[in-house]
Amino acid sequence: MINLRSKRFSRKVKSNSNINNNGGEIKWELRPGGMLVQKRECENNISNSNGEAIIKLRVSTVSNFHDISIQPTSTFGELKMMLSIVTGLEPKEQRLLFRGKEREDYEHLHMVGVRDKDKLLLFLSNH
Repeated sequence: MINLRSKRFSRKVKSNSNINNNGGEIKWELRPGGMLVQKRECENNISNSNGEAIIKLRVSTVSNFHDISIQPTSTFGELKMMLSIVTGLEPKEQRLLFRGKEREDYEHLHMVGVRDKDKLLLFLSNH
């Protein structure tokens, strides 16, 4: 999380344009792509001990499914590592599909639109 304090933002604070509906200050975050955006505050998200949000995903295979809790800023590669513990498949053997597209290991969950309670498909790779 980044809190910006510049002359430009300080003037906005005085005019109440940098204050959200709850009367608190707007918080900013730097996304992995380098874009500075307003931090989203979700009351229904579960947080871990560090205060970071946790989302629950349902990963379906042909015969069964697995419910996984993970941070939304994690990558698909990190999700595959978690799935390898549950399924016994090595991450190289896994193919994860979200919204009909196979996702690469370096892609971040939140950057491609993965949200709480979303479903992903897990297939065995032919490589």
